[in-house]
Amino acid sequence: MSNAETVAGAAPATLNNTTLAAIGAAGHVSVPSYDRSGVTAGIVHFGVGGFHRAHQAMVIDDLLASGDAMNWGICGVGVLEQDRHMKDVMDAQDGLYTLVLKHPDGHREARVIGSIVEYLLAVDDPDAVIEKMASPEIRIVSLTITEGGYNFDQVTGEFDESNPAVQHDVAPGAVPATVFGLVVEALSRRRERGIDPFTVMSCDNIQGNGHVARTMFTSFARLVNPELAEWMTTNVRFPNSMVDRITPVTSDDDRTEVREKLSIDDKWPVVAEPFFQWVLEEDFPLGRPPYENAHVQVVDDVEPYELMKLRLLNASHQGLCYFGFLSGYRYAHEASSDPDIAAFLLGYMNEEATPTLAPVPGIDLDDYKRTLIERFSNPEVRDTLARLCAESSDRIPKWLVPVIRSQLETGGPIARSAAIVASWARYAEAEDEWGQPITIVDRLKDELVPLAKSQRQHPTAFIENAKLFGDLAQNERFATAYVEALTMLFTQGAHNTVAHYAHPTVAAASPAT
Repeated sequence: MSNAETVAGAAPATLNNTTLAAIGAAGHVSVPSYDRSGVTAGIVHFGVGGFHRAHQAMVIDDLLASGDAMNWGICGVGVLEQDRHMKDVMDAQDGLYTLVLKHPDGHREARVIGSIVEYLLAVDDPDAVIEKMASPEIRIVSLTITEGGYNFDQVTGEFDESNPAVQHDVAPGAVPATVFGLVVEALSRRRERGIDPFTVMSCDNIQGNGHVARTMFTSFARLVNPELAEWMTTNVRFPNSMVDRITPVTSDDDRTEVREKLSIDDKWPVVAEPFFQWVLEEDFPLGRPPYENAHVQVVDDVEPYELMKLRLLNASHQGLCYFGFLSGYRYAHEASSDPDIAAFLLGYMNEEATPTLAPVPGIDLDDYKRTLIERFSNPEVRDTLARLCAESSDRIPKWLVPVIRSQLETGGPIARSAAIVASWARYAEAEDEWGQPITIVDRLKDELVPLAKSQRQHPTAFIENAKLFGDLAQNERFATAYVEALTMLFTQGAHNTVAHYAHPTVAAASPAT
């Protein structure tokens, strides 16, 4: 639909195949116009969260609506026990869900997405997942397993063989329980049966996500069967991609709004901003959906686009979230509407991130940066700072540290980047400026919080974590800039600190050495 108005007096309809026609007939929400019974899965997707359903699954739904992708439906897969709730919802709703796009002016666009035609839970039946991928109909296995799901060392980039879950999967006779074990076993069966391998399509926020996926999956395979790993290196394609759409965690308020305003009882709707971008490398030997017909940019080289997004949008999110949270804000739109924080972010983007970027074909970077601030400031999305602050150890090393290293190499300014790292270190103390506890959500929290708590006596303790920062603590220029920002956070507070670094002369005060 184009305008989600309140459905007055209507009893909410439970969302599933049997109610779909009635929901569509009410005229308030668009529903799939295609015959879902004729859609077959050509894609298996690991990580069916909000982002996938607001992004890749929406694209396939667009293509299905135009008759372009009837054999490119999606079979979702959950790997962990915590995915059981998604399994229950997907089964009860026949894979259907409501996607609501929230415009800054309060306007809503709502539609029911029908591209997910099956959902499997690996902990219940791993062989069913493996056989699904091993079937010739599956030509793409896609991933949104989060940055931390690729199991690599933050500094060396090597596959972490010591991970207990990996150790389990590589043991002789083990039943696969990880995404690595499941995917590699499926490829092994296709090889044994003479079936060409599927393409592995990473859609996670990692620079060179296809290259990373190739390294991680072949490294795992090498632990199981070196010959299989060599075959994968030669035959399996891992295209790079860049994906972008701010998609906050679904809240109870979102469910209530869908129920009361749209008269749909949807246990797990998805809300997102209107902006959408997907840049995808052309590398699909078994074919692919006609993505370009649904506003996907299919290109030969994704790198300029992904660096733009990672270093401008994602790293700016990190600049926004810690300073914003420590200043008392709880939502991204509140923090980015603060003139000092907005000026700080633009200063970081213009002075420190942009100089590290190559030209981006078809993109006006100045317009892109202005648009980012507008997107962050969308009051309807209500993206929480807590979400942006989560899993920082998987984010800062990939998004911000490369900017710092590039600027150190060229003698460029680093003051704002160092301040962002310092704001993370201050946040990681797990207590705000009013003495209230902060819930730290990070896979490394047990080691990061003690380091942060020790930094009042040992200011560089946090950045001496070589797994995250390599040798940056030994770089005098960075360490000095970092300690200056951290000291200011301690003595003047977060908002005064960000206001200081928002001043346009700060970058000039960080001379090359």
